[in-house]
Formats: sequence, structure tokens, C-alpha cells
Amino acid sequence: MKYLLFTATVFCAIVFKSYAQEAPPNNQTFNFSVQDCINYAYEHQDSVVNAGLDVKSAEYKVKETRGIGLPQVSGSATFQDYLKIPTTLLPGEVFGQPAGTFIPVKFGVKYQSSIGATADQILFDGSYLVGLKASKTYKELSLKTLTRNKIQISVSVTKAYYQVLVSNEQLRLTDANLKQLKQQYDETVAQNKQGTVEKIDVDRIAVQYNNLVTTRENTIRSLALNYQVLKFQMGMPIENALSLKDKLEDIKLDDTADLAADTSFYHNRIEYSLSETGIALKKLDLKRQQSQYLPTLKANASYTSSYQNNSFGNLYKMNFPSSYIGLTLNIPIFNGWQRLNQVRQSKIAVLKSQNDLENAKNGLKLEASQANVAYVNGLQSLNNQKRNRELAEEVLRVSKIKYQQGVGSSIEVTQAQTSLDDANDKYIQGLYDALISKVDLDKAYGRIK
Repeated sequence: MKYLLFTATVFCAIVFKSYAQEAPPNNQTFNFSVQDCINYAYEHQDSVVNAGLDVKSAEYKVKETRGIGLPQVSGSATFQDYLKIPTTLLPGEVFGQPAGTFIPVKFGVKYQSSIGATADQILFDGSYLVGLKASKTYKELSLKTLTRNKIQISVSVTKAYYQVLVSNEQLRLTDANLKQLKQQYDETVAQNKQGTVEKIDVDRIAVQYNNLVTTRENTIRSLALNYQVLKFQMGMPIENALSLKDKLEDIKLDDTADLAADTSFYHNRIEYSLSETGIALKKLDLKRQQSQYLPTLKANASYTSSYQNNSFGNLYKMNFPSSYIGLTLNIPIFNGWQRLNQVRQSKIAVLKSQNDLENAKNGLKLEASQANVAYVNGLQSLNNQKRNRELAEEVLRVSKIKYQQGVGSSIEVTQAQTSLDDANDKYIQGLYDALISKVDLDKAYGRIK
């Protein structure tokens, strides 16, 4: 069945994670509804947890960018011990010596030290102003990414939850078939002892009974694995016990899913919102490139205390301070057309993002149409399989009556039982398809938040 394929695809990942996780000291037991499972996944599934950490990182990024506009203060301290004081040659004429001669003179002292502080403050920088807006948009992007991950986890958990419900329903139907087949077998054995039916009739029912027992055992193993799939999607340790609150009858399946009249539903999709934010970031990058044409203005200040002496013990007894304040204006004039071509590249990036957004809109509309058709088809198929199953039960009932009254054959009963088993399998498959298509429809129309 299709719904078992999903189990097979994640089985290896489940096994790996079950070994990777350390077993809790005391295995816990949970009784969850589908919403409880989703809420648990929001807190424990690594993709959602990491996306939440990305949001925190984006908040720090905003603060980091804001800090660029605050005063930048730094301190420095130096110490030099001139083992050899530098020598400078002075013209001999200064000292009454013949022209063309030079007198070596040593300037300076053996020990020098300085302690100072400098400060810079941006007064105007277009790139900084744009960067501040971009950091806030980046935070918005991380929040939307978190929402997208939550939606993806919600879809995965809901499908896994429904898979368990369907497996439980399959086990219930199998048990019901086993019960009535066991009764039929016992009656046939009794009739065979009385000589009213042949041994081959008993054998035919025994074959069906044994096959159904094997099917039940397989279903139980699949059900256990489906619980592990659900816990894996939730980020729950595999060792924990989990039971489900919701029942199949709690899930509303109806044919009122035609939402074709809603032509703006794609605005509800997080994927569309993410694309819009991506365009906003591209436009901010364009503004940043354009701001490179503007001058920048900074205020700066400095204070330094200098110490000089030939004796280390007296080095810090005399201070020679110096300080200044000033402005630095930087005016861009020409850089080989680099800024111009950077602006052109940014404009192209914006155009490409806008084209991608339009294509994403069409893709979301197509996805919604496909989901709508799949859901309507799934409902019709499920309703048809329900009717077929009811008919198969009725055929089996009539076949048994005819056989008991001697106007039917055991082969007819066996064929009716086989038809019922096949109808049950198709009903289970139709039920799973309808449930999964409902989840896909809700996702396609942005109902899952």
C-alpha cells in the first residue's frame, strides 16, 4: 500500500536516531491528540529548534549592526626600550664645520611609553542606514523561516498521526474478519464431523484463516513501526510510550473543499511571503550600492599621554599629553565605474527575484489545483470503497446462508470472503489517501499556520 511506502523511507533514519539518542532514565508515557503531537514537535524537533535559534541569532545581528552607529572607542598602550638610540646626521655647517661634512647626533631617550584612547562616531553613512534596515529585514526572514519549518513539521506529524489511525482501523477490520472467520471455521468443522460437508471445505476456510492471521501479525508490526515514525517526526525518543487521543471519526472529511473562487490564497502561503522578503532584501542591497555614491562623515577624537626618560625608574614621573578632535569627510569621486556596475548588478538581481516571485505564484496556484482535485478524487474513491465494502459484507452474508441451506457452495463462500478482504484493503488505502490529500489541501491553501 502507498501509506506503507512512507514507513519504509524513514525506517533507516528512525533506526539511526534511535541508536544516536540516549535512552531516558525513565521512559515516559504520553496520551496526545494530533495538536498535542504538533506542539511537542515545535519544542523538540531539531529543525524547528534550530530555526528558533536562528531567530535569536538574527536578533543579535540587529544589535551588532546597530552598534556600528554607536561611538567606537579603543585604548592603546606602548613601551619601548631603545637598546640603541637612533642616530641622525646633521649638516656640519650648523656646528661651524666645513661644508659637506655631517655630525652624528642621537635624538631621543632610552625609555619611551604612551597610553592613549581614540574614539570615532559616524555622523552620516548611507551604507550604515541601509544596513540597519537590512538587518531588521533579515530578522523578519528568520522568523518566516521558523514559520515555514513549523508548517512542514505540522504536515509531517499530522500525516504520521493519520497513518497510525489508519493502521489501527486496519487492525480492527482484520480482527472482525478473524472473529467471523473463526466462527465459520468452527461451524464447518462441526458439520464435517456430522458428515454434511466435505473435508475440502474445512481446508479452504483454514487456508483463509491462516492467511488472515499472518496479515494481522504483519499489521501489528507495521502499527508498531508507524508509532515510531510518528515519534521520530515529533522529535520524541523512540523508547517513550505514546497513545493517541483522536479517533478517525473526529476527522471531518467532506466534499466542500472547492476553493477555486479564492484567487488570492497564495498570500497565505509562507513560501510566497518568504519570496517577498527576499525581494525586499535585494532592494535594500540595491540601495546600499547606490549609497556608495554619497559622502561619509565621521567625528573623531584622541588623547595620548607620553612618557620619556633615560631612567626606567623615572619614566612615569613626567607626562607629555596630547589630544585632538576632528572631522573626517570622505567624498567618492571616481573608482573606475565599479559602483555603477555594482548598482546595475543589484538591479538585475531585483528583477530576477520579481520574476521568481511571479513564477512561485503560478506554482502555488497549480499546487492548490492539484491538491483540490486529489482531495475530491480521494473522497469519491473513499465513499466508493465504503459502498463496495458494505456490498462485499452483504455478499458474504448471503453466501453463508445459501451454503448453510444447501443451495450454495463452499467455493462461493470462499470467493466472497476473498472479495471482502480485498474490499477492506482498498477501503484502508482509500481512507489513507483521503486523509493525506486533506492535509495536502490545507497546506496548499495556507490553512496550516
